[in-house]
Amino acid sequence: MSNDPAATTRRGFLGSATVATAAAALAPTPVEAQAAAGNAPGSQTVLAQSGAGDAQPGAALRPRDWTQPAAMAIPKEGYFKYEQGRYGPVYPKTPANYGFTIIAKIKPGREEAVRQHGKTIEDGIAGDPTLLAPLKLHYLRWVIFDIGSGPYFMYQGIFDTDFDKYTEDAVALFGKSGISTVFENLEGFPTDWKTNAPAFTKFVREHHYPSFLEYGEYPYVSGEEVKKALRVKAALGGMLDQMQ
Repeated sequence: MSNDPAATTRRGFLGSATVATAAAALAPTPVEAQAAAGNAPGSQTVLAQSGAGDAQPGAALRPRDWTQPAAMAIPKEGYFKYEQGRYGPVYPKTPANYGFTIIAKIKPGREEAVRQHGKTIEDGIAGDPTLLAPLKLHYLRWVIFDIGSGPYFMYQGIFDTDFDKYTEDAVALFGKSGISTVFENLEGFPTDWKTNAPAFTKFVREHHYPSFLEYGEYPYVSGEEVKKALRVKAALGGMLDQMQ
């Protein structure tokens, strides 16, 4: 490593620039911040911090700040105030963004088909990393469990679009890609789902179990914002390496 003071200065500058630029990339624009504040359940409740008590009426609302971890306790209905959406109540955006937990019984003899579908998705992503991009996903988690009356399937997803748009986009995506949905192996799933998005969404809603607590270490940050910050960091990191 060079002891050249100028090189040290350049490295320090680029290192600071990496942090500053990444932070700027994650910061919402004024328009995004205003939209987020208007759509936030925080308009009805205060974001809970670890160890904090219940929000008191009239308490000051805290702005969405990705640098401060946040938690949100959610009523058993899954929302704070009823708002009619296209297919049912609108579920709020939480510090973990949007998401759902779907639990349904697997059809007799189809457990292995459900497991194999996991491999189908793995292979599909390997062939086309953008396969699921329209769904704006952060994470998916699939679980099979048995409670004594046969195997059940649990589908957990965290994403950046709202509940109903996710299911509509999923129907369009599977129809376009030719890959079927794992839900075909579940009891009660509509056989005409490819041409009947409302029936698909109805099944999802009927089998969705709302969470009552959600936490975000970097709350309300979208997947695209995370990738943007990582791209900036990688680009400036490469510049820093070249200056050494």
